[in-house]
Amino acid sequence: MRISIRVLLFVMLLLAVAGITHAQDAAKLNVISTVSPVTSIVYNIGGDHINLSGIVPEGVNSHTFEPAPSDAIKLAQADIIFLNGLKLEEPTLELAEANLKEGAEIILLGELTLTPDEYVYDFSFPIEQGNPNPHLWTNPLYGLKYAEIVRDTLSERDPAHADDYAANYAAFEGRITELDVAIQAAINSIPESNRKLLTYHDSWAYFAPRYGMTVVGAIQPADFSEPSARDVADLITQIRAEQVPAIFGSEVFPSPILEQIAKESGATFVDDLRDDDLPGLPGEDNHSYIGLLVEDVRIMTEVLGGDPSLIADFDTSNIPGQDAAIQQAQ
Repeated sequence: MRISIRVLLFVMLLLAVAGITHAQDAAKLNVISTVSPVTSIVYNIGGDHINLSGIVPEGVNSHTFEPAPSDAIKLAQADIIFLNGLKLEEPTLELAEANLKEGAEIILLGELTLTPDEYVYDFSFPIEQGNPNPHLWTNPLYGLKYAEIVRDTLSERDPAHADDYAANYAAFEGRITELDVAIQAAINSIPESNRKLLTYHDSWAYFAPRYGMTVVGAIQPADFSEPSARDVADLITQIRAEQVPAIFGSEVFPSPILEQIAKESGATFVDDLRDDDLPGLPGEDNHSYIGLLVEDVRIMTEVLGGDPSLIADFDTSNIPGQDAAIQQAQ
């Protein structure tokens, strides 16, 4: 009988702890984000003070992603929904607006970071279609602006933890400032004639001007199809004429045509550049927004003849620690 009472007391204790934990989680803000870089930035500011869920699975084309019916439930329960905006996640935005609960808000980070006269239109995002290039986060200073917006939004909705959000932001700002310097040093080590980017998907329109690189083109057409035979021929001619040293493929957009273009143009083919697919695995230090930028710059620098060691050892860990608090869609 004595053992049974002890077991009963132990079970009651576990239930009480579980109840407290559930109550604590219920008291947290429910926050939804979309693409992994945005989710990572939100986590770096919110940490374990928020219930965070990213609904765009890694390795998925964010431009064509269609949210599942189950995502409507998540969106309907959200207090804050952070989207990149700039026409990147229109189906998700429509679903969020249709299911927004009273008092909840949708934050379009891109529109709050740039004014329309600062939008970039290019081969993949032509101005006649009205959809600006949405990949602001590849410029870390714009990523920092996202973090500032997240800090202010969370602090307004959850003032009890405003000091923690401010502290996380300050630490993140310090890391981004150091990263900006490290990226510039790495790019500067590349011979000036090689500072050219020809990618499959044009994700670097806001990165290249910051660091003195030139985007000479993108292979994927604006409708996200494969390039035509004429497009391929024109690209090969362009690569030869401009002496482009490398073509950068994508983790998310595999394309056998790239190898053909590289072979016929004489350029090196690299297929592991990424724009919204974080490196590593959840819980690893490099599985972060900063890890994404460091890995991409390391790859660019090495292939284009620079010194990748200038950035290879940069601290890519998340500010609040490991990302166990993120529920990322798989």
